[in-house]
Amino acid sequence: MSVAFAPDDRIVSGSFDGTIRVSNIRTGEAPGDPVTGPSDRVTCVAVTTNCSLIASGSRDRTIRTWRLNGEKGVSTGLVMRADGMAGVNSLAFSPDGSRIVSGSKDGALRMWNAKTGAQVGDPMQGHTDWVWSVAFSPDGARIASGSEDETVRLWDAQTLQPLGDPLTGHTGYVFSVAFSPDGASIASGSADGTIRIWDAETRQPKHTLAGNKKWLRSVAFSPNGRHIASGAIDGTVRIWDAATGKAVGVLKGHTDWVWSVAFSPDGTQIVSGSADKTVRVWDRIPVSDLLT
Repeated sequence: MSVAFAPDDRIVSGSFDGTIRVSNIRTGEAPGDPVTGPSDRVTCVAVTTNCSLIASGSRDRTIRTWRLNGEKGVSTGLVMRADGMAGVNSLAFSPDGSRIVSGSKDGALRMWNAKTGAQVGDPMQGHTDWVWSVAFSPDGARIASGSEDETVRLWDAQTLQPLGDPLTGHTGYVFSVAFSPDGASIASGSADGTIRIWDAETRQPKHTLAGNKKWLRSVAFSPNGRHIASGAIDGTVRIWDAATGKAVGVLKGHTDWVWSVAFSPDGTQIVSGSADKTVRVWDRIPVSDLLT
């Protein structure tokens, strides 16, 4: 299950049952019927910063967009697909909401016009296996991607060309990548149980966050960049100090894999989506006094 925080106290979740739900963070309820459309599991969701648009990616090889209308999504009618595109594993909006980047099982990244649904340019080729995660830099100039080929790659968001050689060091699939809010660092979470922090400019490793012996499926920076949340297949959500690499909190409650984690816009809450078919919001984080 994939989750995303909207900046106005709503949570968007996409499920393996092919539905998308918009929940109220205060009540925990999802008013109205779930949004349907994809013919297969929804693997990823994203929300624009102004809360106007949701994007979903599916194993049915499509990307669809939905307008947020109160606490439900209304389809825009756009269905994005391309010849040769396999199931979509990840997607992200550009900071201005005008473009969507996607990563899929065919090892390629693709850029899309969020308004028209048209593909922009050619696919970004370089990974040799599934692309599991994509992320825009805060200024929209670069894209990071993580792959089953155990590498992280950087791309120019305008030319769609790779920026240098891949970042290597992980010894397992790279399931998740995230830029720090200032764009200076990139975090990558892997099946090797580690999170690596990279300098986004020099492309050199800064340090490694270790201590979780299970696959890490998702990583996210807090809005102030001081902490990182991770979700793992052991059902835990962990909080890390981004500067020191030390684990500072463990959140337990899920009974199956945690597929996705995200911080609230003010950094005081974390939402997690799990294979146990639940979305959890954590608002009594052990390090909450450090997150604001």
